[in-house]
Order: sequence, then structure tokens, then C-alpha cells
Amino acid sequence: MQDSPGSSSRVERCFEKCRAGGESASRAYLLSGYGIEKLPVFLDKFTPLFCRHCSDEARRGGTMRDISLSKVMQGGQPLSALSNPREAIRQFTPNWFAATMGTGILALALGQLPGNIALLSYAGKALWLFNIVLFSAFTLMYAARWVFFFNEAKQIFGHSTVSMFFGTIPMGLATIINGLMQYGVPTWGDALIPLAHGLWWLDVAMALACGVLIPFMMFTRQEHSIDQMTAVWLLPVVAAEVAAASGGVIAPHLADASAQFNMLITSYVLWAYSVPVALSILVILVLRLALHKLPHENMAASSWLSLGPIGTGALGMLVIGGDAPAIFAAHGMANAGAVAAGIGLIAGILFWGLGLWWMLLALLITARYAKGGIPFNLGWWGFTFPLGVYAVTTLKLGVILDLAFFNVLGVILVLMLTVMWLVVAAKTTIGAYRGNLFVSPCIASLKAKQAQR
Repeated sequence: MQDSPGSSSRVERCFEKCRAGGESASRAYLLSGYGIEKLPVFLDKFTPLFCRHCSDEARRGGTMRDISLSKVMQGGQPLSALSNPREAIRQFTPNWFAATMGTGILALALGQLPGNIALLSYAGKALWLFNIVLFSAFTLMYAARWVFFFNEAKQIFGHSTVSMFFGTIPMGLATIINGLMQYGVPTWGDALIPLAHGLWWLDVAMALACGVLIPFMMFTRQEHSIDQMTAVWLLPVVAAEVAAASGGVIAPHLADASAQFNMLITSYVLWAYSVPVALSILVILVLRLALHKLPHENMAASSWLSLGPIGTGALGMLVIGGDAPAIFAAHGMANAGAVAAGIGLIAGILFWGLGLWWMLLALLITARYAKGGIPFNLGWWGFTFPLGVYAVTTLKLGVILDLAFFNVLGVILVLMLTVMWLVVAAKTTIGAYRGNLFVSPCIASLKAKQAQR
């Protein structure tokens, strides 16, 4: 490829402009970490430093010599894609908490496989402990962003995509709470139950806030259109039903009958607070896909998010319904408990069937995207949690119904989840080390607005 006159300055300007966030919001959103496009073979190793626009410029007239080598030859250094380490905090967004969701659900799934294989339980416990460290680190980093970069941090409320990821925070916490009951209590005793109980109420508060405040901002402060809609709209809404399922896990372990009853009723309310709204969003999503076809390949993983509220809704009904007979009976409502258990089982099976449709559709959509290559970004964690919660629901049905079909399929789904987690975790680790995953579209949008003034 021959250098065209002026190509060096043109590509150099493009590179600098995109890295600084001076391009339009849509173009800035495709920066490394949110949309990486494959370049010619000789540029492959430098792909994380290019956005789609820079790639096009490089194809039209440049080579890697067009861009200062000092900028692209730093890939071996930690956070080399950032101007300084503080940028990791400045550019930190709630999107990272999706990693705690995916890690947490795999940890829980490994401990629920048929056969009670000790090695898998140990692996699940280790992963759960690692997830606690991960969640704590992310919480500190995001809190630091609000302390040191408040002006830029608050821009998230006006961003139509990143704000949706607030929902990943309570959902990530819920996997840790469930792990306390699944791994913590058997290991360290019932002293951890009050901790799980207290954390659950914190999780409920966050889920309730996300479920109504983010949609309110969608209606009042943000710009949305049906053709730009994706399944990320579900994230703030689904947090409440995840908390509901978590409540069903904790309730039977509480010593006080009144506390059990309060948690059970709250869990039912949380389920109703979330699931019908999520289903209405899915209806709009089907219409959007029919009218405007698939979203950009950068949002490929969002096709799996639709499975999340369905799988969690099914799991919630199964778990809460299983708690209902004993808890209702303790309050003189044995008949209501029996009815609730029956409704929970039937609803769980029906939701599982609906989830099967969405899972098969997601597989086909992913295969379609894979033909052209799916650029890696933090959205890839969307492949994990929805699949994981559907796998756990499948295993739960296998236990309740004693059907080999659900047990076998559940094992297959957990195997798929494990492979996907390994792939996404490896890519995330590399991207975090280099620093190219620390990109805040909110900042890019802010700079774009300032440039227009």
C-alpha cells in the first residue's frame, strides 16, 4: 500500500481527534473498547488503538507509519492506551459491573450442577470469592470517579446507553449475596445470614431506584428513538426481579417467622415491579427488530440480554413459590401457600419455554454477526449472565420435576457459560491491562457538545 500525499497528517488528525473525543458522539462511541474493527493483517496487533473512522482512513491512504509509532508501540506497558493512570478512574463506568454479574452467575451455577461434584463446588466458591474482590474494586473505582471527577461522572444521567448499566450494580451484588447463602453459610456458619439479610435490603433499595429513576430520565432528559433501541433498556428494570429471586434464596434461612414473611411478600412485589415492565420492553424490541433489523455489530451481545428477565422471572417464581407453603402456613395461610407453589411451578415452566425461543433466536443472531466478526467490548459480558441465569433455572426445573432432560440441558448450558466466561474474561483482562477498555462515552459526548457551542 502506497502512502498518498497528505495521508499522514489526515490520519494523524483523525487519530488524535477520536482519542480526544472530539468526534461526534456516535463515532466516539466506537472508540477502542466499544467498537474495534479488524484492520489489514499488518495492523492487526494495533487494532485496539483504532476506532472505525481511523480504520477507514488507514485503508484509504495510510499505513501504520501514518500514525506516530510512539503512540501504538506501547502495547506492552500497563494502561498504555491511557495518557495517565488516573484516566482509568476518570473513564470508569458502571459497564464494568456486568463482569461481576457474569462471574457471579458462573460461580453459582458451578455449585448447582447435578452430582454434587466437590471439585466444581470448590471452583465455584473460589470464583465467588474472586467476584467479591472484583465487585469491591469496581465499587471503589466508581466511587473515586464521583469524588475526583464529579462534573464528568454526572454526565451519565443524560447518556442514553451508559445510564442503563446502573442496573448492573445491584444485579452484581445479588450474585454475591446468593453466594453467601450457597458457599458462605456452609463454610462459616449461620453468622453470615444476618449479613446476607442486610445486604439484600440494600440491594432492594438500589434495584427499586434503578427500576424507576432510569426510565424517568429516559422520559425526561435523554434522547431515544425506536431505531436506536437495544435490549440494554432492560438492565435497570430487571434488577428488581433479580433481587426477588435472591430474596427467595435467603427467606427460608431467617430465624424469625415475621422476617421470612416480610421477605417473601417483598420478593413477590419486586417480581411484579420488574417482570411485566420487562415483558413490555421485549414487545417493543421485537417491533424494533422487525422494522429496523439488527443493531450495529458493537451491540451484538445485547441480543442475549432479552433472555435475562425471562430466565430470572422463571427462577424467581420457582424459588419464591418453593418458599411459599411453609412461610404462608406459619401465618395461618396454608391454602394460599399451596396455590402460590403451584402458580410458581407453572409460571416457571411457561417462562422457561419463552426463554427457549429467545435463546434460539439469540444463537441465530450471534451466528449472523459472527460471519462479519464481532468487535470486542465490555458488552460481551451480556453473553454470560442471561445464559447463566437460564442455565440455573434449567437445573432448578431438573431438581423439581426430576426430569433428566432439564438436568442434561442444564449441564450443557453451564458448559457453554464456562467457555464464554473464559473467552470474555481473557479479553477483558487484556483490555484492562492495556487500558483501552477504559473509555467513557459520557465524556466523549460532553466534549462533542462543548465543541458545538
